[in-house]
Amino acid sequence: MSSEHDIWQPQEPGKAWKGAGLYHITLTIPSREPLLGSLVIPENDPAQARVDYSDLGRAVLDYQIANASYYPEIQILHYCLMPDHLHAVWYVRKAMPRGIESAVRGFWQGVKKAGRAYSYLSSIKPDSDSGEGKKLYAIAEHLRGQIPDAAYAALPPVFTEMPFIRPMGQRRQLPTTIRYIDMNPQRLATKRLKPGFFRVQEGIEIAGRRYSGVGNVALLQAAKYAPVHVRWTMIDEAMHGDDKRLRDYMNGCVLAARQGTVMVSPFISDKEKEVMVVLLAEEHPIIYIADNGFRDYYKPSDGLFDSVAAGRVLILSPWEYDPSKRLVTHAECVAMNRMAEEICTLSSLNPESDSGELKKTQNGTINSGEGGDASHLSSFTPESDSGITPIK
Repeated sequence: MSSEHDIWQPQEPGKAWKGAGLYHITLTIPSREPLLGSLVIPENDPAQARVDYSDLGRAVLDYQIANASYYPEIQILHYCLMPDHLHAVWYVRKAMPRGIESAVRGFWQGVKKAGRAYSYLSSIKPDSDSGEGKKLYAIAEHLRGQIPDAAYAALPPVFTEMPFIRPMGQRRQLPTTIRYIDMNPQRLATKRLKPGFFRVQEGIEIAGRRYSGVGNVALLQAAKYAPVHVRWTMIDEAMHGDDKRLRDYMNGCVLAARQGTVMVSPFISDKEKEVMVVLLAEEHPIIYIADNGFRDYYKPSDGLFDSVAAGRVLILSPWEYDPSKRLVTHAECVAMNRMAEEICTLSSLNPESDSGELKKTQNGTINSGEGGDASHLSSFTPESDSGITPIK
């Protein structure tokens, strides 16, 4: 978390951090203890998942309201409280003299009071909620004068890291951010019900490279692979009026997937992303090469999450997670396309070798963590390739 805070530093006066705008605020319990509430999954259906707030969770929301009252420039547009963190969208309606960081820091100081009050009450009533309900906010405000300085300072504040502030550059980001926030309970429920597909798996060896992976590693036992790599020459031809080769190639990738081929790619260019969108929409399996490793509590992006949960995606990366990484380099693009080619051409990845045995890595037989065989791949019935082409 601290490394991310180092990246998003307040800008100079007149920039987004001191002007009117939208901000995505994330407050996290660094220990990841579920102290703000409990996830409830009615009928084991992630779509119905919700979070029942704890006293501490309600106090955090109380402080958010109080903070917005103190700063009239701020309007709370949306929020979602999770068991160990809060997502919120703050709208700064006009420029603030000290900027959004000052308001966020004030909110943080407030919730630390609530954290210390929670710690104090929990020391009196171990292993239970405070039982004080909405009174926790009031207790936090008065606790400082009720116990000695040293005792108060010794109380764990729970929230030891300042909230993360992400400026939203344009208003059109608002619907996407709100959807991301609202999907948090459903995604957490999905991860809990299908933990194997979302657990980071280390030491996956392919053609002498070691990868970390998230998703269904049984996809490494498929019978056929093909890369998705739109060459610049195709794009150049299309830019000069002849897009037939580009369209044929992109459609060919989709038709190959319909016939049971697992498509492999970093999906870097816009045209490759178009292919990926169609593959995911038609529920074909893919292997995605990522340009960064996996942080703690990693969640796939919106477009990939449901397909990972369904076992149709494997995300691989040979790199350690770098929190400062924002852009992919040309050398990394070349390397990732090479990795995709290696996966596609390595015959020993096929489910049966001449001896009929599964391909093994240094760590043993590849398995998915949730049904370690590849038998379910036959359920991806290829659609007819005699109809219209999917990409125009």
